[in-house]
Amino acid sequence: MGFASSSSNPSLYHTRKAFLLSNYILLGAASGCIFLTLSLRLIPSLCGLLLIFLHCLTAVSAGFSCSVGPAASHMAQTAVSSLTAIFQGAVALLALTRTSDFLTELKSYVREDDAEVILKMVGALGLLVFVLAWVVLALAFVIRLEGEGDGMQGSNVRSSKVGNEEQLKDWPWPFQV
Repeated sequence: MGFASSSSNPSLYHTRKAFLLSNYILLGAASGCIFLTLSLRLIPSLCGLLLIFLHCLTAVSAGFSCSVGPAASHMAQTAVSSLTAIFQGAVALLALTRTSDFLTELKSYVREDDAEVILKMVGALGLLVFVLAWVVLALAFVIRLEGEGDGMQGSNVRSSKVGNEEQLKDWPWPFQV
């Protein structure tokens, strides 16, 4: 993963460890949401499939963040994580406040009492996923910000100058600017 040792910058090292820990917890919570949602037996329902897809997308995003870190493809990771966090928060809010209405839309084959308990557990885990996703995004931002301050991005600075002026004087007339 290319994490710096604790001797170079202890603050950055601890931030990266917190980033990894929160990603692993996020991955576990998203996996728990997947299994709880699958226990509702929602497969024929389009809303149920979308809910399962949302949990899978959250787990894949967290797993990608754990394996690659915050620096690689930062823009795409930020976009996917923020969208999944927003949708997870909306689903958690629906599952916790309007459980019976949300359950009728999902068309579950489980008894209604059991399905309400399972859906409230999914809502609570979804709320945890929502909070953890924003914590992960904040930690990724801090790591990226501290990394730029330490000069990690300094080797990527490019000049807009193509060549020196002596080389340009040897070019034929139409190409001289």
